[in-house]
Amino acid sequence: MSTALIDFSYVIASILFIFGLKRLGKAETARQGNLISAIGMFLAIVATLLSKEVVNFQWIAVGVIAGTVVGVIAARSVQMTSMPEMVALLNGLGGISSLLVGWAEYHAAHDTSTFTAVAIYLAVLIGGITFTGSLLAYAKLSEKISGAPMLFPGQQIVNGLIVIGILACGVLFAMDPVGGQNYFFAAVGASFVFGILAVAPIGGADMPVVISLLNSYSGLAACAAGFIILNNVLIVAGALVGASGIILTNIMCKAMNRSLSNVLFSGFGAAGASKSTSYKGEAKPISPEDAYLVLENASSVVFVPGYGMAVAQAQHVVRELGDLLAENGCDVRYAIHPVAGRMPGHMNVLLAEANVPYEQLVEPEDVNPTMETVDVTVVIGANDVVNPAAREDKSSPLYGMPIINVDKAKTCIVLKRSMKPGFAGVDNPLFFGENTRMLFGDAKASISALVAEFKS
Repeated sequence: MSTALIDFSYVIASILFIFGLKRLGKAETARQGNLISAIGMFLAIVATLLSKEVVNFQWIAVGVIAGTVVGVIAARSVQMTSMPEMVALLNGLGGISSLLVGWAEYHAAHDTSTFTAVAIYLAVLIGGITFTGSLLAYAKLSEKISGAPMLFPGQQIVNGLIVIGILACGVLFAMDPVGGQNYFFAAVGASFVFGILAVAPIGGADMPVVISLLNSYSGLAACAAGFIILNNVLIVAGALVGASGIILTNIMCKAMNRSLSNVLFSGFGAAGASKSTSYKGEAKPISPEDAYLVLENASSVVFVPGYGMAVAQAQHVVRELGDLLAENGCDVRYAIHPVAGRMPGHMNVLLAEANVPYEQLVEPEDVNPTMETVDVTVVIGANDVVNPAAREDKSSPLYGMPIINVDKAKTCIVLKRSMKPGFAGVDNPLFFGENTRMLFGDAKASISALVAEFKS
């Protein structure tokens, strides 16, 4: 294939990426956007494989087969509750791929220009940070290690010294790429260490922001790799992922009432480690039979899903209960907080899997102004995103975080296994509210019992 035709294919692929990303901005067009982006990626891969620079198709075939097998197995075996960990691993693999591309090109080149040297350094640096940071995020999300912030005395000083060292190595390497191998390898090691130190102090309910930030890093690393090998479509795709990841990170930060600088300078989430207020009171349990009576007489119900719904895999029975309530003449909505779950859009994905109508999904700012008129709010495994302490208790680590005001509804039914706090480790006064009723047990079993009551 001629160079002109390959470049034209890259332009078409880039347009498809942009158009697909635009369609991903709305729930009702997200699947279409995903398909359009996939077509763009397929076109880009085919065009690249037809390039004259490809001299060995055997190893490419091995990679395609291996990747296909791993992808199919992962898609079929990974549960929805494990998707955040899966996304973290994919971010890490994207980072290490960019690092290896930069490393390979550095050793293959006999005379590296300053521009190419800078691109190589950035690809290696960002790729290494993304790789080890994503692995640590995976370990925290999968609870293979504690999700609490990992702090040690002088941590910020150590991080600062590493950053200074990375910048110094970058300048020296760019000045003499051929003779700067020691600086190159020092940067590789520093990037691995800094990736761990950047994610270590972040814990608890702050992890969705980490996932979106690492996703942005993987895109920036890919963009730098595109400049190394002069691949236009890789530059565009990496820039899109990097920019969209930063935008999403900013949205997540606003949803957590934290600044982007807290994330970038590794102080993010450390406040969650402080001791929170211990709330006293008497919880009011409710049985599925009594909860049915409350719901059966309700004219408006707002479901608020959280990670507990994902763990119980209750999204399908939740939709079934919502359908039964709608048939009973009830106005049904699903309020989704931007940081509900363990990754951005976690609850949206679960509800889409259960075919919940898109028009029933609402954001906190859409439902909060009229929450006092809602008959019943049903909190399914959510905790930190409905904690009134974020609104009322200045001593709480969550104070100032925008929440869904479920406590202002006429009745609030909270589905939980126990009275334990959420992922942030902060006690929740909602459980002791005058209008709160606690429906203890597995969320799927509890919702199934409610469905059975409606059907009988």
